[in-house]
Amino acid sequence: MIALSLAEIAEIVGGQPHDIPDPSVTVTGPVVIDSRQVAAGSLFVAFAGEHVDGHDYARRAFEAGCAAVLAARPVGVPAIVVDDVQAALGALARDVVRRLGTEVVALTGSSGKTSTKDLIAQVLQRHAPTVFTPGSLNNEIGLPLTALTASADTRHLVLEMGARGVGHIRYLTGLTPPRIGLVLNVGTAHIGEFGGRDQIALAKGELVEGLPEDGCAVLNADDPLVRAMASRTKARVLFFGEAKDADVRAENVRLTASGQPSFSLHTPSGCSDVTLRLYGEHHVSNALAAAAVAHELGMSADEIARALSEAGTLSRWRMEVTERPDGVTVVNDAYNANPESMRAALRALAAMGTGRRTWAVLGPMAELGDDSLAEHDAVGRLAVRLNVSKLVAVGGREASWLQLGAYNEGSWGEESVHVSDAQAAVDLLRSELRPGDVVLVKASRSIGLERVALALLEGAVEGEVAAR
Repeated sequence: MIALSLAEIAEIVGGQPHDIPDPSVTVTGPVVIDSRQVAAGSLFVAFAGEHVDGHDYARRAFEAGCAAVLAARPVGVPAIVVDDVQAALGALARDVVRRLGTEVVALTGSSGKTSTKDLIAQVLQRHAPTVFTPGSLNNEIGLPLTALTASADTRHLVLEMGARGVGHIRYLTGLTPPRIGLVLNVGTAHIGEFGGRDQIALAKGELVEGLPEDGCAVLNADDPLVRAMASRTKARVLFFGEAKDADVRAENVRLTASGQPSFSLHTPSGCSDVTLRLYGEHHVSNALAAAAVAHELGMSADEIARALSEAGTLSRWRMEVTERPDGVTVVNDAYNANPESMRAALRALAAMGTGRRTWAVLGPMAELGDDSLAEHDAVGRLAVRLNVSKLVAVGGREASWLQLGAYNEGSWGEESVHVSDAQAAVDLLRSELRPGDVVLVKASRSIGLERVALALLEGAVEGEVAAR
């Protein structure tokens, strides 16, 4: 964060100093919410959570070197006390971003946000100093914390914005107003909470509604609900996709023998060829979104294509491909799942496993509401239609729906099996995997199915296992 005195921070957040002998003391370190991450000169933000109250760790944070605590009550060490800690954190981020004048790029969508954000960051880093959301810290706490890591030399601030209801993205854009707003897609993730795709579209479109007249709305031309958002913004619109009228588009899309997408990138400034290091055709849309943002920020088609072709996976457990010494390939995509990302991952597995045995180890998809049974059934059926050798459905009722869909779609009932938990899946795979097999592991984050992928890679000697 840029250096600010405690007196300045108190004024920005509307707080009252407590136990601060010298208000001119400057915050020079990071803003953190975990006392274990405190460094000299930090600002420790004390949140009262459901299970842990950050105020109880205020003294520990001060003894570790923090300059002060942002808190909801006096804590016996130097503190700025406010009525609402979350609102104060947001106000501080808003003020710092305003002072810096950095270019804010915000993106949202039902699926692919984090992968696309990582691509945008890797491309823009070649252009100028860039700060971006780590992992999926895309909510009302994670977003301001990311913004506060920007410094005086930061040119681009790339922020992922998540939503679990109407109004959430509007709140986030108020904290860090973007000039460039990207909407990837409108799918069925969290549809049970939103109440329908129209409501999801309403929420996602709040991003482009908040753009200024001199801003740019980057919209997916291949998604009708996203394309329609052009009417909701006063900013200039830049379309990306495979549609013929897209400003930034892909032509001649194909997959390499290992399942990595290759295509011809067309932008208003020229054309260039791209071969991604990522796996699965669904990453073409993500790459086009990143290319559109980079084009808007002045990069040439050749620069963009080169950066995209060299970009890798930054966030863990997202199509993380690792080959074991015995030739078994493990695809850990267990960070999260929704119907769209499940279908994309299964298609990627089918492409990667051409001529090999393929295993889809799938768990439940959360927050689908009344659509849950139909969506799980459809994913199970798709696994069979894509000739996945074996579906292993892991977990309770929703997993049984996955297995039933595959069973009803299959010919002999041998295409699928239902197991109770992650350990049962590991035991099955260890007994039946053969060299050359490809294993996909995917489920909603709350299921913790990454344990299956990690167990399959246990005991690998460093240097023998190559993550690709």
